[in-house]
Order: sequence, then C-alpha cells, then structure tokens
Amino acid sequence: RKFSPQPACINLGMMGVWALWLLLLLCKSSLAVLPAKPENISCVFYYEENFTCTWSPEKEVSYTWYKVKRTYSYGYKSDICPTDNSTRGNHASCSFFPPTITNPDNYTIQVEAQNADGIINSDITHWNLDTIMKIEPPEIFSVQSVLGIKRMLQIKWIRPVLAPLSSTLKYTLRFRTVNSARWMEVNFTKEDIDRDETYNLTGLQAFTEYVVALRCAPAESMFWSAWSQEKVGTTEEEAPYGLDLWRVLRPAKVNGRRPVQLMWKKASGAPVLEKALGYKIWYFPESNTNLTETVNTTNQTHELHLGGKTHWVYVISYNSLGESPVATLRIPAVDEKSFQCIEAMQACLTQDQLMVEWQSSAPDVDTWMVEWFPDLDSEPSTFSWESVSQARNWTIQKDELKPFQCYNISVYPVLGDRVGQPYSIQAYAQEGIPSVGPLTEADNIGVKTVTVMWKEIPKSQRNGFISNYTIYYQTEDGKEFSKTVNPNILQYGLESLTRKTSYTLQVMASTSAGGTNGTKINFKTLSISVPEIFFITSLVGSGLLILIMLTVAYGLKKPNKLKHLCWPDVPNPAESSIATWHGDDFKDKLNLKEFDDPVNTEGDRVLKSYSAPSDFIDKLVVNFENFLEEVSTEEIGKDQESILREEKNKSGILSCPTSLY
Repeated sequence: RKFSPQPACINLGMMGVWALWLLLLLCKSSLAVLPAKPENISCVFYYEENFTCTWSPEKEVSYTWYKVKRTYSYGYKSDICPTDNSTRGNHASCSFFPPTITNPDNYTIQVEAQNADGIINSDITHWNLDTIMKIEPPEIFSVQSVLGIKRMLQIKWIRPVLAPLSSTLKYTLRFRTVNSARWMEVNFTKEDIDRDETYNLTGLQAFTEYVVALRCAPAESMFWSAWSQEKVGTTEEEAPYGLDLWRVLRPAKVNGRRPVQLMWKKASGAPVLEKALGYKIWYFPESNTNLTETVNTTNQTHELHLGGKTHWVYVISYNSLGESPVATLRIPAVDEKSFQCIEAMQACLTQDQLMVEWQSSAPDVDTWMVEWFPDLDSEPSTFSWESVSQARNWTIQKDELKPFQCYNISVYPVLGDRVGQPYSIQAYAQEGIPSVGPLTEADNIGVKTVTVMWKEIPKSQRNGFISNYTIYYQTEDGKEFSKTVNPNILQYGLESLTRKTSYTLQVMASTSAGGTNGTKINFKTLSISVPEIFFITSLVGSGLLILIMLTVAYGLKKPNKLKHLCWPDVPNPAESSIATWHGDDFKDKLNLKEFDDPVNTEGDRVLKSYSAPSDFIDKLVVNFENFLEEVSTEEIGKDQESILREEKNKSGILSCPTSLY
C-alpha cells in the first residue's frame, strides 16, 4: 500500500506556525512592565471647596494614567474621580467637588494605575473628613495697646467665613519685635462663634513694636490654615529702664587731673523704642560727699576730669513718665592696685560668629565686662562693651564687625563694685591679603652676602595677622631663590651669593588669606671685599717690612759695603792734573783739607771729603773762578801771540773737569 507524503509536510508547516506564535506570546509576556503601585496617598478636605488626594508614583517607563475610586456616605455610595480631572498623563492628584462632598463623613480611597501592559491597584485608605479639614486663615484687623495697661497688646481678628459654625477653632499666635527674626508662639482655643475674636498678648516689653500673625484650624483637624497677613502694634511707653555704665581710664595729666570717659547705653532687655529725654550724672570723691558735682546731658558719653583719689559716679536717664534706676560706677584711685584673675584667653572663628573664651583662677568672679574697639594707628574714637554673667565666653556676629579690621578685645573681671586687671588679645572677624607689600632696601652688600631690611606694613593695610615674610631674589641669568622668615623678623642676611652679580629682590608679606609683594629693588655684589683688600695691603706691607729688616741686618753685618752703596767715593780735585798747571800755590789753594784743618791725618782728610761732597763742589767752583781772574790780570800786557797761546791753554783747562771725575 502506497502513502502520499504531502499530508505530513502540511502538518509540519502548521506546527512551525504554531510554534512561532507561541514564541512571540512568550516574549511579549516576558517584556511586559506593569505600572508602579501608588503609595503615600494623602487627602485633604478644603472646607466647602473640594476633597483632594495626592500620591507618590514612581517614575514610569511608559505612559500611565490613574483612576481614583471613592466610597462615601459611610460606604453606601461610590464613584470615580471625574475623567476631565488631572488624573491623565502621569499626574498624581485628583479632586472631588460639591455637591457630592458630605460632612461629616468617612471616605475610602483607592488609586488604580494603568498602562498598555496592565493594571495595578493601591491599598485602600480610610479618611475621616473632620480630621483632615483645612480652613482659610483668619483676618487680623487690629493690634494695639490698651490705655493704662503696660506691656500688653490686644489683637482682634475676624473668624474665617469658610469654617464650620459648630466647630471649636484652635489658634496659634506668633509674634516678634520688629528688629528680630526670632518668632515666639502662643496657642489657645475659642469655643464661641462670634465673628470678632479678641486676644490679649501680655508679658511684652514697654514701648516696643511687635509684628503679629495668626493661624487657625478645627479642634479635631491635623491641618492648620495658612498664616494671616502680618500686623504691627506698639506697647505703651514707661519710665526708662536702667543703664549699662562703663568707663575708659586715661593717664593723669601734669596738673594731677585724670580724664575719665563715661559711656552708657540701654540695659539688655530694655524696650527697643524706649525714649530718654536726657541723662543726669553726679559724682564725688569717696572720702567727701560734700564735693558732689552734677552734670546734665543728652549724649550717651561724657568726659570727667577727676583727681587721683577714688570717686563714685551715678547716672540715670529720664523721660516724661519718670526716671530710670541708678547706674553706679566706682573709679579707683590712681595708685590702687587692681586684682588679676584671668590666666589665658583665646579667640575662635566659626562660620558666622567670633567667640572669645577665657580661663579664671577666681571662682567667685561671675561677672565680666568685655570691651572691644578697632586697632588703629591713631587713638580710637569709639568703644564697644558688653556685660557677661554666669559664663566665661562671649560671642558676637561677624557682620557686627568690619572685615579685614583688627580689633583689640579686653575682658575685665568684676567683683562687686571693683574692676580687676584686664586680659587683652587681638582678633579679626575676617582676614584678607595685605593691601600693600613691605618697603624693602638692601644694606651691607658684600661679595657673597647682603642684609635685606623691610618696614612693617601699617595696621590699617595689613588686613590680617602677618604669618610670615618670604624673600624672593633672582640673579641676572634668571635663577630664582626664596627664603621664608617669621613675622617678627624685619631684616635678614642672605648668604652664598655669587661674586660680582646683579640681583633683583622683593619681600612678600603673607596672612592666612594670601600674600602681597613689596617693592622690587636691585643690587650687585662686590668683586672684592674689604677684608680681602686689608689682607693684600697687609701682605705687601709685611713684605716691605721684611725687606727693610733684611737690609738693616746686612748693613750691620757689612757696614763698609752698605756705606759704599749709600755714599759712593767722590774724586778729590786737588789730586787731579789741574794742580800741575800752576804749581804748588794753586795746589795749596785747592787743597781744602789742608786749608781747613792742617793737623788732620791723611785718613781724616779722606773721610771728611766723603762727609760733605756737595760743599766741596761749591768751593771748587769758587776757586776756579778766582783762578780765571788771576790769569786775566797777569797776562793783560802780553802780545797777541801770547794771548793766542793762552787761549789754547784755556782750551786745555776747560777739558780738565772731565778728568776730575
């Protein structure tokens, strides 16, 4: 029996198609991504306006829309958030509007999230409308003081129109002074339903402006209304508060009078707008109250000129309602020694404050007076001070101090009416780089050394504490060097320089914020130093001295040779051939030794001729002139022939001086 293969082929093809469809379905199911389950559902009942729910969906991969299902009327009714509401396009809120909003009532809410791959529902939540009710804020229309009642403001407002008449409302009243950012709050409730509500805010400062705001909520609700608009009111004026009194003691003058600058200000806690028409000062020596003197002023500072003894000073302020309590200050005698108990003090900078801390060896001292003023090249014109009690630290906001300005800060211990020895430090609220660099000069320039000197930068231009100085110097071929020294050094000697080389130099002054270069100067090292010149001169001088000493020693050993070198032999004209021309008579005339001293021996004549050779030559010239005169006299009567012969003889005589030597 024969079978056709065609049906088998058809079955295989159909199986392949079914397998392909099954694979596609499996892939599609594995790639499907359902939306995230809605979480953190929160609902608020805006009284007589709407009921709104919100939730926190995760960031969806695909487009997702939401459906909010509600049951109300205690579960008897249900509906869905309107389709035209904000539930489309990944929005996470939905609102229900009247008339379907009933109160009081309990609602259930469920949020359904849907995308192209499927649907997922949130958990069912339950809501009591009384606990989630939110109403509009009250409207304050009056904040003012009450005549005759001190330190109080009366606040009046209108109860919100959209608030349940049957509900008791709770309120929060917040207030602050106009120059403060710190709010204080008071909570209270009102059970009546009067439209005009009133509250008396007590415990305030006298004659001070306050800013007030109010909010409310139904007593059962967890949601407060927004804050009302702020209103300002001022408490009634009173007699002035007490004063903080301080002094600056200056050195006594030649006449013995000591200037004392008194300063005062409103005490801490005094009203901001406190008015003072004037101030009254009276003072007297501690030993004699009969010498009391009184001063009236409208300023907050006054200079007294007191003697060297202890004095007491009293100050009060006054206005139309009365006087302040008396502020008292004791001025010690000039020779009084004040006690000292502060052992150490430091200043620390935080992000927005400058804090000063100190240590004390006196546990019974618990009051301190902190004084600060700018450190200027001239006498400061203003001082600031503040009293600190029950603490050993003091802080001030950075914005109350000038940046890049050095301040002198002193802390005085106060024990009763006595003020102790202060402890002082300097501090910056903010440091910057110096405005100018040091003025530099070079001195004592040597072959390989130089002394660099610079001047301190003026206080007003330092802008911070000088942490160090850096000396930068560079050779003419571009090699650079540097040296850093401590801030208390104002000159430094550079060494190991190159001989006969030009240098460029400048000094940089640095603070914690950076550095500024000073003036640039040039100098050139020497080719030879003074010690080297002294050494060479000493060496040459020593050589000459040795040569002289050797010559003297040689002369002492061989005096004849030294005498011959110093005084050579001079020929005696008497022994020359000129003596033979006129016989013994002329010889006798020229023989100066026999004429001068006929008893001298021959050796003596020779020695004396050496002793005065210049004198001998002078006598020779004089005798030769006399000889010529005698010849001219004797031969004046001879004839022409004799004269000619005589001239020949003269020619021979003139050649004689050559043979003398």
